Amino acid sequence: MDKCWQDHARQMSMIRNIFLFLDRTYVFQISMLSSIWDMGLELFKSYIIRDQNVQSRTIDGILLLIEKERNGEMIDRCLIQRLLSMLSDLQIYQVSFENKFLEETNRFYAAEGRKLVQKKEIPGCLYHIKNLLEEEVDRVRAYLSLNTQKLLIAIVEKQLLGEHLSAVLQKGKDVFEAFYKKDLARRLLLGKSASVDAEKSMLSKLKQECGTAFTNKLQGMFKDMELSKDTMIQLKQYMQNQNIPGNIELTVNILTTSFWPTYIPKEIHLPPEMERLQENFKNFYLSKHSGRKLQWQSSLGHCVLKAEFKKGKKELQVTLFQTLVLLMFNEGDHFSLEEIKMATGLEDRELRRTLQSLACGRARVLIKNPKGKDVEDGDRFFCNEEFKHKLFKIKINQIQEKETVFFSS
Repeated sequence: MDKCWQDHARQMSMIRNIFLFLDRTYVFQISMLSSIWDMGLELFKSYIIRDQNVQSRTIDGILLLIEKERNGEMIDRCLIQRLLSMLSDLQIYQVSFENKFLEETNRFYAAEGRKLVQKKEIPGCLYHIKNLLEEEVDRVRAYLSLNTQKLLIAIVEKQLLGEHLSAVLQKGKDVFEAFYKKDLARRLLLGKSASVDAEKSMLSKLKQECGTAFTNKLQGMFKDMELSKDTMIQLKQYMQNQNIPGNIELTVNILTTSFWPTYIPKEIHLPPEMERLQENFKNFYLSKHSGRKLQWQSSLGHCVLKAEFKKGKKELQVTLFQTLVLLMFNEGDHFSLEEIKMATGLEDRELRRTLQSLACGRARVLIKNPKGKDVEDGDRFFCNEEFKHKLFKIKINQIQEKETVFFSS
């Protein structure tokens, strides 16, 4: 079709040049006569482009090329520009092409919108929509009619934002809630919140913006922490009344499962004294709340250990998993990886991360043999009696595992 049109245009230009004087004088004076060029357009339209088979193949071919470009393929933009200019010259651009083009655009971006909501995270989703809009504007500049731009962009925005906006916003809200809840849980459980009042002020703002359904669980987390403080006061009185001995100070946070992030319980072997403390708390709590079920989350446990080295005494702020490992060195000078695994009951990957934090980090209270940054089978561990640090209270950070959070829309 392109070659046919180019040949026709060239031949009509030649004929018009030959009869230029006639075209500008005689034809110009008689209103009922068309110019030679216009007459040529009408003949081309009547004998070629109005043939339904020819027109359909031409329009479908143009639409196919545009779809390929939208899917990332390289196409001949000049070819499309020439064919669409032909349709404009023949004054059938809107009727024969634009309406079909907008229908195909609507179909294409309806499917694209569904894929975006399912596969992309919010920042990536919005960035991708911005790129798609810019591509469509560039398409108008390259070969589409400027009059098409307004209708085209309206369809793209409707399908990518209007039709799926609620899903995109809900997805964004779900992602934000999950991460905010996780970070809030960490701050509350580790006592890292700068100000409870500031946290509650933020919660009030979230309630205004997102509604009570969004903040109910977050408010439940604060309520759990306040109730836990009261429970600890009652526990202290209970242990005094029962004359329960012990030199370990226990603090328990009672978390309502539905309010907090999901934590996977991990089986471990506690020292006898810790097990007795757990049992004492269980008896106390269930005597006040019969019918409830307690599940210990060992991965959230933290301890303060008093340690004595040759260079002086220290207080070590460590996780419960780190505590289980360090307490073994009250009973012996060195242990293998397998021996520590058997004694603590820690899962292999968790144990290796724990030992790495104690023997390969900044505060190396253990010595690993052979040396190296990773914990390998056959490694042995010794207490670092020469350990020294400028601080008295030392926090030994656990090596963080890479986390992935999954959401369903």
